[in-house]
Amino acid sequence: MSEFAKPRGLGRGLSALLGEPVKTATPANAPAWTAPQPLAPARVVDAPAPPAGSESGPRGLAIDLVQRNASQPRKHFDETELAELASSIRAHGVLQPILVRPIPGGRYEIVAGERRWRAAQRAGLHAIPAVVRELDEVEVLEIAIVENVQRTDLNPIEEAQGFQALIDRFGRTQQEIAEAVGKSRPHIANMLRLLSLPEDLRDMVRDGRLSAGHARAILTAPDPRALALRALSEGLNVREIERLAQQAKDEKHGPRVSHIESKSADTRALEQSLSGALGLDVKISEKGAGGELKITYKTLEQLDDVIRRLRGGL
Repeated sequence: MSEFAKPRGLGRGLSALLGEPVKTATPANAPAWTAPQPLAPARVVDAPAPPAGSESGPRGLAIDLVQRNASQPRKHFDETELAELASSIRAHGVLQPILVRPIPGGRYEIVAGERRWRAAQRAGLHAIPAVVRELDEVEVLEIAIVENVQRTDLNPIEEAQGFQALIDRFGRTQQEIAEAVGKSRPHIANMLRLLSLPEDLRDMVRDGRLSAGHARAILTAPDPRALALRALSEGLNVREIERLAQQAKDEKHGPRVSHIESKSADTRALEQSLSGALGLDVKISEKGAGGELKITYKTLEQLDDVIRRLRGGL
């Protein structure tokens, strides 16, 4: 497995990189950073980035030398929450350093902590505490996703787009993503399904009008948009949406013919086990001594993942 394909276990959190939020131990040979007083000029240690693997502590970086990461999965920042955080920073300073990596031109790119950086700017600070680490592109994206997912800062669409970026840009499988961010593989598969929504329905998920569960149920309907509008107007729960989606499919294609009664308990258990392992719908039809195995996928990425797993073994 290549360096980029090997899961790094980032789901355990950022403590290994940032240390504890407030009382972070600083080595004796590293410049100490003290939280700036409200609006007072802060001491800036414009030190070069430490070598890869270095464990030097937080340092004060000039805030105008720090820039956001364009690949940051979180796109929306609540204005009220930013204002409250800026007010707290004016009174107490930035209590937890941000995580950055050095980039050309003597600047630094944020890996984790963009919200604190934005609020510090609003608070009028001239410097911000930062831990500098040499990180590659896949580590940067994974850490950004982990930080936001653990703090529930991402809306479901942002989370799904972050996972899709790991697949598209770095060839990660759903299982590798699950291990990296500390989630189950079915969770990753279910989140990726949200990207099949039309853009106007994605907006409803982004702003919270529809939950991720509502959206996944709506996706199974012949007309997702019509069912979404009905769900909003009538305040339907997920089970009600699932029932209406099935009714609409039955009206369009005819009722389902259920064979569950003819299946053995072992066959049904095997279906559930395979569905959980693949994150896809799996049906087994028994026909005498043989039968059929049906795996349903919704995107080409899901198909590619199944092919990779079949070639390499489950």
